[in-house]
Amino acid sequence: MNVNSLTNLSKQPNKQPDLVCFSHLRWDFVFQRPQHLFTRFAKVFRTFFIEEAKHEASDSRVELNWMDENLCIVVPFLNLERGEEQVEEQMRELLAATFKQNGIENYIFWYYTPMALAFTSHLEPQITVYDCMDELSAFKFAPPRLKQLERQLLENADVVFTGGVSLYEAKKTHHPNIHPFPSSIDKDHFAQARNMEIEPADQQDIPHPRLGFYGVVDERFDLELMEKVADSKPEWHFVILGPVVKIDPASLPRRNNIHYLGSKSYRELPTYLAGWDIAVIPFARNESTRFISPTKTPEYLAAGKPVISTSISDVVDPYGKKNLVKIADEPQDFIQAAESILSSTETEHWLTQVDEFLQNNSWDRTWTLMMQQLQEVATKKPNVNIKKKKEAYV
Repeated sequence: MNVNSLTNLSKQPNKQPDLVCFSHLRWDFVFQRPQHLFTRFAKVFRTFFIEEAKHEASDSRVELNWMDENLCIVVPFLNLERGEEQVEEQMRELLAATFKQNGIENYIFWYYTPMALAFTSHLEPQITVYDCMDELSAFKFAPPRLKQLERQLLENADVVFTGGVSLYEAKKTHHPNIHPFPSSIDKDHFAQARNMEIEPADQQDIPHPRLGFYGVVDERFDLELMEKVADSKPEWHFVILGPVVKIDPASLPRRNNIHYLGSKSYRELPTYLAGWDIAVIPFARNESTRFISPTKTPEYLAAGKPVISTSISDVVDPYGKKNLVKIADEPQDFIQAAESILSSTETEHWLTQVDEFLQNNSWDRTWTLMMQQLQEVATKKPNVNIKKKKEAYV
Protein backbone atom coordinates (compact mmCIF):
# COMPACT_ATOMS: atom_id res chain seq x y z
CA MET A 1 0.00 0.00 0.00
CA ASN A 2 1.32 3.40 -0.98
CA VAL A 3 0.07 6.73 0.39
CA ASN A 4 1.47 9.80 -1.31
CA SER A 5 1.07 12.93 0.83
CA LEU A 6 2.42 16.45 0.91
CA THR A 7 1.79 16.97 4.63
CA ASN A 8 2.32 14.97 7.78
CA LEU A 9 0.91 16.87 10.71
CA SER A 10 1.42 15.89 14.33
CA LYS A 11 -1.39 15.83 16.87
CA GLN A 12 -2.47 19.30 18.01
CA PRO A 13 -4.74 19.72 21.05
CA ASN A 14 -7.98 21.67 20.48
CA LYS A 15 -7.25 22.10 16.81
CA GLN A 16 -9.98 22.80 14.28
CA PRO A 17 -11.58 19.56 13.09
CA ASP A 18 -10.79 18.47 9.57
CA LEU A 19 -13.62 18.15 7.05
CA VAL A 20 -13.67 14.83 5.20
CA CYS A 21 -16.05 14.44 2.26
CA PHE A 22 -17.04 11.16 0.59
CA SER A 23 -18.25 11.78 -2.94
CA HIS A 24 -19.57 9.67 -5.82
CA LEU A 25 -18.51 12.50 -8.15
CA ARG A 26 -14.98 13.24 -9.29
CA TRP A 27 -13.61 16.69 -8.60
CA ASP A 28 -12.58 17.32 -12.20
CA PHE A 29 -15.73 15.83 -13.82
CA VAL A 30 -18.29 18.67 -13.78
CA PHE A 31 -17.93 21.74 -11.57
CA GLN A 32 -21.11 21.73 -9.50
CA ARG A 33 -22.49 21.70 -5.95
CA PRO A 34 -19.62 19.83 -4.21
CA GLN A 35 -16.92 21.94 -5.85
CA HIS A 36 -18.71 25.21 -5.11
CA LEU A 37 -19.18 24.31 -1.46
CA PHE A 38 -15.83 22.71 -0.72
CA THR A 39 -13.73 25.48 -2.22
CA ARG A 40 -15.51 27.64 0.36
CA PHE A 41 -15.24 25.15 3.23
CA ALA A 42 -11.49 25.09 2.66
CA LYS A 43 -11.44 28.70 3.91
CA VAL A 44 -12.36 27.37 7.36
CA PHE A 45 -11.32 23.71 7.54
CA ARG A 46 -8.48 21.58 6.31
CA THR A 47 -10.56 19.69 3.78
CA PHE A 48 -10.17 16.23 2.24
CA PHE A 49 -12.43 15.42 -0.72
CA ILE A 50 -12.40 11.64 -1.16
CA GLU A 51 -13.54 10.47 -4.57
CA GLU A 52 -15.08 7.13 -5.45
CA ALA A 53 -12.29 4.58 -5.87
CA LYS A 54 -10.70 3.72 -9.20
CA HIS A 55 -9.78 0.12 -9.95
CA GLU A 56 -6.55 -1.28 -11.35
CA ALA A 57 -4.50 -4.46 -11.18
CA SER A 58 -1.71 -3.26 -8.90
CA ASP A 59 -1.14 -2.42 -5.26
CA SER A 60 -3.88 -0.41 -3.62
CA ARG A 61 -2.80 3.19 -3.18
CA VAL A 62 -3.98 6.74 -2.71
CA GLU A 63 -3.11 9.86 -4.66
CA LEU A 64 -3.39 13.14 -2.80
CA ASN A 65 -3.72 16.19 -5.02
CA TRP A 66 -3.51 19.47 -3.10
CA MET A 67 -5.52 22.18 -4.82
CA ASP A 68 -4.26 24.67 -2.23
CA GLU A 69 -2.88 24.46 1.30
CA ASN A 70 -6.29 23.55 2.76
CA LEU A 71 -8.02 21.50 0.03
CA CYS A 72 -6.87 18.00 -0.88
CA ILE A 73 -8.47 15.75 -3.49
CA VAL A 74 -8.04 12.12 -2.43
CA VAL A 75 -8.17 9.48 -5.18
CA PRO A 76 -8.13 5.85 -3.98
CA PHE A 77 -6.95 3.08 -6.31
CA LEU A 78 -8.02 -0.47 -5.43
CA ASN A 79 -6.36 -3.71 -6.45
CA LEU A 80 -8.96 -5.82 -8.25
CA GLU A 81 -6.72 -8.90 -8.05
CA ARG A 82 -7.69 -9.11 -4.39
CA GLY A 83 -11.33 -9.57 -5.40
CA GLU A 84 -14.42 -7.41 -5.27
CA GLU A 85 -15.28 -8.73 -1.82
CA GLN A 86 -12.10 -7.07 -0.50
CA VAL A 87 -13.05 -3.59 -1.71
CA GLU A 88 -14.33 -2.39 1.65
CA GLU A 89 -11.31 -3.82 3.48
CA GLN A 90 -8.94 -2.05 1.08
CA MET A 91 -10.79 1.23 1.53
CA ARG A 92 -10.59 0.94 5.32
CA GLU A 93 -6.86 0.32 5.08
CA LEU A 94 -6.31 3.25 2.73
CA LEU A 95 -8.36 5.56 4.92
CA ALA A 96 -6.48 4.52 8.05
CA ALA A 97 -3.13 5.16 6.37
CA THR A 98 -4.26 8.50 4.93
CA PHE A 99 -5.66 9.66 8.26
CA LYS A 100 -2.50 8.63 10.13
CA GLN A 101 -0.04 10.24 7.73
CA ASN A 102 -2.00 13.49 7.58
CA GLY A 103 -2.82 13.76 11.26
CA ILE A 104 -6.57 13.53 10.71
CA GLU A 105 -7.74 12.85 14.26
CA ASN A 106 -10.69 15.15 14.92
CA TYR A 107 -12.96 15.28 11.91
CA ILE A 108 -16.36 16.02 10.44
CA PHE A 109 -17.72 13.55 7.88
CA TRP A 110 -19.69 14.91 4.94
CA TYR A 111 -21.39 12.28 2.77
CA TYR A 112 -22.63 12.68 -0.78
CA THR A 113 -22.91 8.93 -1.23
CA PRO A 114 -24.32 6.53 1.37
CA MET A 115 -22.14 3.81 -0.18
CA ALA A 116 -19.15 5.25 1.69
CA LEU A 117 -20.75 4.20 4.96
CA ALA A 118 -19.77 0.61 4.14
CA PHE A 119 -16.12 1.42 4.90
CA THR A 120 -16.49 4.31 7.38
CA SER A 121 -19.12 3.13 9.87
CA HIS A 122 -16.41 2.02 12.32
CA LEU A 123 -15.02 5.57 12.59
CA GLU A 124 -16.19 8.25 15.02
CA PRO A 125 -16.61 11.69 13.43
CA GLN A 126 -17.44 14.64 15.64
CA ILE A 127 -20.28 15.58 13.28
CA THR A 128 -21.89 13.63 10.44
CA VAL A 129 -23.49 15.52 7.53
CA TYR A 130 -25.50 13.95 4.73
CA ASP A 131 -25.83 16.31 1.75
CA CYS A 132 -28.41 14.46 -0.32
CA MET A 133 -28.05 16.32 -3.59
CA ASP A 134 -29.86 13.66 -5.67
CA GLU A 135 -31.97 10.53 -5.25
CA LEU A 136 -29.08 8.29 -6.24
CA SER A 137 -31.09 5.09 -5.86
CA ALA A 138 -33.17 6.15 -8.89
CA PHE A 139 -30.14 6.58 -11.15
CA LYS A 140 -29.08 4.03 -13.73
CA PHE A 141 -26.73 1.33 -12.35
CA ALA A 142 -27.44 2.32 -8.72
CA PRO A 143 -25.89 -0.25 -6.32
CA PRO A 144 -28.46 -2.60 -4.73
CA ARG A 145 -27.24 -1.72 -1.20
CA LEU A 146 -27.69 2.01 -1.63
CA LYS A 147 -31.14 2.29 -0.07
CA GLN A 148 -30.16 0.18 2.93
CA LEU A 149 -27.02 2.24 3.53
CA GLU A 150 -28.95 5.48 3.12
CA ARG A 151 -31.35 4.41 5.88
CA GLN A 152 -28.33 3.78 8.10
CA LEU A 153 -26.77 7.11 7.16
CA LEU A 154 -29.99 8.94 7.99
CA GLU A 155 -29.87 7.32 11.43
CA ASN A 156 -26.26 8.37 11.95
CA ALA A 157 -26.38 11.91 10.54
CA ASP A 158 -26.52 14.96 12.80
CA VAL A 159 -27.86 17.13 10.02
CA VAL A 160 -29.19 16.44 6.52
CA PHE A 161 -29.29 18.80 3.54
CA THR A 162 -31.15 18.18 0.30
CA GLY A 163 -30.39 19.44 -3.19
CA GLY A 164 -33.91 20.69 -3.80
CA VAL A 165 -37.36 21.21 -2.37
CA SER A 166 -38.99 18.12 -3.92
CA LEU A 167 -36.21 15.95 -2.48
CA TYR A 168 -36.72 17.61 0.90
CA GLU A 169 -40.44 16.80 0.77
CA ALA A 170 -39.59 13.16 0.07
CA LYS A 171 -37.01 12.88 2.90
CA LYS A 172 -38.30 15.23 5.59
CA THR A 173 -40.04 12.56 7.65
CA HIS A 174 -36.86 10.48 7.82
CA HIS A 175 -34.74 12.88 9.88
CA PRO A 176 -35.48 15.47 12.58
CA ASN A 177 -32.86 17.98 11.39
CA ILE A 178 -33.20 18.27 7.61
CA HIS A 179 -32.98 21.41 5.48
CA PRO A 180 -33.54 22.08 1.75
CA PHE A 181 -30.74 23.87 -0.12
CA PRO A 182 -31.75 24.13 -3.79
CA SER A 183 -29.32 24.96 -6.56
CA SER A 184 -27.35 28.16 -6.17
CA ILE A 185 -25.31 30.22 -8.61
CA ASP A 186 -22.20 32.26 -9.10
CA LYS A 187 -24.08 35.17 -10.69
CA ASP A 188 -21.03 37.22 -11.66
CA HIS A 189 -19.50 34.27 -13.49
CA PHE A 190 -22.53 33.56 -15.66
CA ALA A 191 -23.55 37.19 -16.07
CA GLN A 192 -20.40 37.59 -18.18
CA ALA A 193 -22.38 35.96 -21.00
CA ARG A 194 -24.55 39.08 -21.30
CA ASN A 195 -21.65 41.12 -22.68
CA MET A 196 -19.42 38.62 -24.47
CA GLU A 197 -19.01 38.90 -28.21
CA ILE A 198 -16.09 36.59 -29.02
CA GLU A 199 -17.27 33.13 -30.08
CA PRO A 200 -15.49 29.86 -29.24
CA ALA A 201 -13.93 28.39 -32.36
CA ASP A 202 -16.07 25.22 -32.37
CA GLN A 203 -19.33 27.17 -32.07
CA GLN A 204 -18.77 30.22 -34.24
CA ASP A 205 -19.82 28.58 -37.52
CA ILE A 206 -23.04 27.04 -36.16
CA PRO A 207 -26.01 28.95 -37.62
CA HIS A 208 -28.68 30.70 -35.56
CA PRO A 209 -31.08 30.22 -33.94
CA ARG A 210 -29.16 28.13 -31.45
CA LEU A 211 -30.74 26.12 -28.65
CA GLY A 212 -28.06 25.19 -26.13
CA PHE A 213 -27.62 22.72 -23.30
CA TYR A 214 -24.68 21.99 -21.02
CA GLY A 215 -24.39 19.20 -18.50
CA VAL A 216 -24.09 15.45 -18.33
CA VAL A 217 -25.84 13.60 -21.15
CA ASP A 218 -27.18 10.41 -19.56
CA GLU A 219 -30.43 8.56 -18.92
CA ARG A 220 -32.00 11.80 -17.72
CA PHE A 221 -31.71 13.47 -21.13
CA ASP A 222 -34.79 13.27 -23.39
CA LEU A 223 -33.10 12.36 -26.64
CA GLU A 224 -36.40 11.68 -28.38
CA LEU A 225 -37.71 15.16 -27.63
CA MET A 226 -34.59 16.81 -29.01
CA GLU A 227 -34.63 14.55 -32.07
CA LYS A 228 -38.26 15.34 -32.91
CA VAL A 229 -37.79 19.08 -32.50
CA ALA A 230 -34.61 18.97 -34.60
CA ASP A 231 -36.44 17.07 -37.35
CA SER A 232 -39.40 19.47 -37.30
CA LYS A 233 -37.19 22.54 -37.33
CA PRO A 234 -34.08 21.79 -39.41
CA GLU A 235 -33.21 25.50 -39.44
CA TRP A 236 -32.80 25.44 -35.64
CA HIS A 237 -29.51 24.18 -34.26
CA PHE A 238 -28.97 22.33 -30.99
CA VAL A 239 -25.62 22.87 -29.25
CA ILE A 240 -24.87 20.15 -26.67
CA LEU A 241 -21.97 20.56 -24.25
CA GLY A 242 -20.94 17.88 -21.80
CA PRO A 243 -19.81 14.28 -21.34
CA VAL A 244 -21.92 11.28 -22.37
CA VAL A 245 -22.13 8.73 -19.55
CA LYS A 246 -24.12 5.58 -18.74
CA ILE A 247 -25.71 5.52 -22.20
CA ASP A 248 -24.31 4.32 -25.51
CA PRO A 249 -22.98 7.28 -27.54
CA ALA A 250 -24.30 5.47 -30.60
CA SER A 251 -27.83 6.08 -29.27
CA LEU A 252 -27.44 9.85 -29.65
CA PRO A 253 -29.49 11.27 -32.53
CA ARG A 254 -27.24 12.43 -35.35
CA ARG A 255 -28.52 15.30 -37.43
CA ASN A 256 -26.92 18.17 -39.31
CA ASN A 257 -28.55 20.56 -36.85
CA ILE A 258 -27.43 18.75 -33.65
CA HIS A 259 -23.89 19.58 -32.58
CA TYR A 260 -22.13 17.65 -29.80
CA LEU A 261 -19.15 19.76 -28.74
CA GLY A 262 -17.98 17.63 -25.82
CA SER A 263 -17.05 18.66 -22.30
CA LYS A 264 -16.17 22.25 -21.49
CA SER A 265 -14.64 23.70 -18.37
CA TYR A 266 -16.69 25.72 -15.91
CA ARG A 267 -14.64 28.76 -16.90
CA GLU A 268 -15.63 28.35 -20.56
CA LEU A 269 -19.39 28.01 -20.10
CA PRO A 270 -20.27 31.74 -20.29
CA THR A 271 -18.45 32.05 -23.61
CA TYR A 272 -20.73 29.40 -25.11
CA LEU A 273 -23.88 30.65 -23.41
CA ALA A 274 -23.29 34.10 -24.85
CA GLY A 275 -23.88 32.77 -28.36
CA TRP A 276 -27.13 30.92 -27.67
CA ASP A 277 -30.59 32.23 -28.47
CA ILE A 278 -32.33 29.86 -26.05
CA ALA A 279 -31.02 27.65 -23.25
CA VAL A 280 -32.81 24.33 -22.79
CA ILE A 281 -33.30 21.70 -20.11
CA PRO A 282 -34.71 18.75 -22.10
CA PHE A 283 -34.85 16.20 -19.30
CA ALA A 284 -36.97 13.08 -19.54
CA ARG A 285 -39.71 12.60 -16.99
CA ASN A 286 -38.70 9.41 -15.22
CA GLU A 287 -37.57 8.15 -11.81
CA SER A 288 -34.06 9.54 -12.26
CA THR A 289 -35.39 13.09 -12.76
CA ARG A 290 -38.23 13.01 -10.24
CA PHE A 291 -36.31 14.87 -7.52
CA ILE A 292 -33.57 16.71 -9.39
CA SER A 293 -33.02 20.45 -9.03
CA PRO A 294 -30.94 21.44 -12.07
CA THR A 295 -28.23 23.93 -11.17
CA LYS A 296 -28.22 25.05 -14.79
CA THR A 297 -31.66 26.67 -14.39
CA PRO A 298 -30.48 29.73 -12.41
CA GLU A 299 -27.16 29.72 -14.26
CA TYR A 300 -28.89 30.04 -17.64
CA LEU A 301 -31.03 32.85 -16.24
CA ALA A 302 -28.06 34.66 -14.72
CA ALA A 303 -26.57 34.62 -18.22
CA GLY A 304 -29.67 36.45 -19.42
CA LYS A 305 -30.86 33.59 -21.61
CA PRO A 306 -34.52 32.61 -22.03
CA VAL A 307 -35.06 29.02 -20.93
CA ILE A 308 -37.31 26.15 -22.00
CA SER A 309 -37.51 23.14 -19.68
CA THR A 310 -39.54 20.00 -19.44
CA SER A 311 -41.79 19.77 -16.36
CA ILE A 312 -39.16 18.97 -13.75
CA SER A 313 -40.80 19.67 -10.38
CA ASP A 314 -38.09 21.97 -9.03
CA VAL A 315 -38.09 23.93 -12.29
CA VAL A 316 -41.86 24.24 -12.55
CA ASP A 317 -41.90 25.57 -8.99
CA PRO A 318 -40.66 28.24 -8.69
CA TYR A 319 -39.30 29.14 -12.14
CA GLY A 320 -42.27 28.13 -14.28
CA LYS A 321 -44.86 29.48 -11.88
CA LYS A 322 -43.11 32.85 -11.86
CA ASN A 323 -42.96 32.90 -15.69
CA LEU A 324 -39.16 32.98 -15.65
CA VAL A 325 -38.89 29.70 -17.59
CA LYS A 326 -41.20 28.22 -20.23
CA ILE A 327 -42.34 24.64 -19.55
CA ALA A 328 -42.89 22.23 -22.44
CA ASP A 329 -42.91 18.41 -22.51
CA GLU A 330 -44.15 17.58 -25.99
CA PRO A 331 -42.31 18.48 -29.20
CA GLN A 332 -45.06 20.78 -30.50
CA ASP A 333 -45.31 22.61 -27.18
CA PHE A 334 -41.52 22.95 -27.14
CA ILE A 335 -41.57 24.38 -30.67
CA GLN A 336 -44.32 26.86 -29.79
CA ALA A 337 -42.40 28.00 -26.71
CA ALA A 338 -39.24 28.51 -28.76
CA GLU A 339 -41.11 30.38 -31.52
CA SER A 340 -42.61 32.67 -28.89
CA ILE A 341 -39.18 33.45 -27.49
CA LEU A 342 -37.58 33.96 -30.90
CA SER A 343 -40.31 36.33 -32.04
CA SER A 344 -40.38 38.37 -28.83
CA THR A 345 -38.95 41.87 -28.93
CA GLU A 346 -39.72 42.72 -25.29
CA THR A 347 -37.25 41.08 -22.89
CA GLU A 348 -36.36 43.95 -20.58
CA HIS A 349 -39.25 43.36 -18.16
CA TRP A 350 -38.55 39.59 -18.06
CA LEU A 351 -34.86 40.20 -17.38
CA THR A 352 -35.70 42.60 -14.56
CA GLN A 353 -37.88 39.90 -12.99
CA VAL A 354 -35.06 37.38 -13.38
CA ASP A 355 -32.55 39.64 -11.66
CA GLU A 356 -34.94 40.38 -8.81
CA PHE A 357 -35.57 36.68 -8.28
CA LEU A 358 -31.86 35.78 -8.35
CA GLN A 359 -30.59 38.63 -6.20
CA ASN A 360 -30.37 36.55 -3.00
CA ASN A 361 -29.31 33.34 -4.69
CA SER A 362 -25.61 32.56 -4.36
CA TRP A 363 -23.27 29.77 -3.33
CA ASP A 364 -21.80 32.16 -0.78
CA ARG A 365 -25.18 32.44 0.91
CA THR A 366 -25.85 28.68 0.74
CA TRP A 367 -22.44 27.93 2.19
CA THR A 368 -22.89 30.45 5.00
CA LEU A 369 -26.26 28.96 5.95
CA MET A 370 -24.73 25.47 5.95
CA MET A 371 -21.91 26.72 8.18
CA GLN A 372 -24.50 28.04 10.58
CA GLN A 373 -26.12 24.61 10.72
CA LEU A 374 -22.74 23.03 11.50
CA GLN A 375 -22.19 25.57 14.26
CA GLU A 376 -25.61 24.81 15.70
CA VAL A 377 -24.91 21.07 15.76
CA ALA A 378 -21.49 21.70 17.34
CA THR A 379 -23.00 23.71 20.20
CA LYS A 380 -25.15 20.71 21.15
CA LYS A 381 -22.29 18.19 21.19
CA PRO A 382 -19.63 18.06 23.92
CA ASN A 383 -15.99 18.60 22.95
CA VAL A 384 -16.82 19.81 19.44
CA ASN A 385 -15.22 23.12 18.60
CA ILE A 386 -15.63 24.77 15.20
CA LYS A 387 -13.56 27.92 15.20
CA LYS A 388 -14.98 30.75 13.14
CA LYS A 389 -12.80 32.55 10.63
CA LYS A 390 -14.49 35.86 10.08
CA GLU A 391 -12.77 36.53 6.80
CA ALA A 392 -14.33 33.37 5.37
CA TYR A 393 -17.92 34.44 5.92
CA VAL A 394 -19.78 36.39 3.28
